[in-house]
Amino acid sequence: MLHMLFKLGMCAEGKWRKLRGFDYLAKVITGVKFKDGEEVPAADQSAA
Repeated sequence: MLHMLFKLGMCAEGKWRKLRGFDYLAKVITGVKFKDGEEVPAADQSAA
């Protein structure tokens, strides 16, 4: 499923306008937290 989404994103990026933030997909999958579009440092993640 994830591979299909990745390929779909790559195809869409070539034909449509660039997808912003597509390169952050790996970080989202690994569980990195974001707040207001900014990555939350690891020290803040453990405090939450």
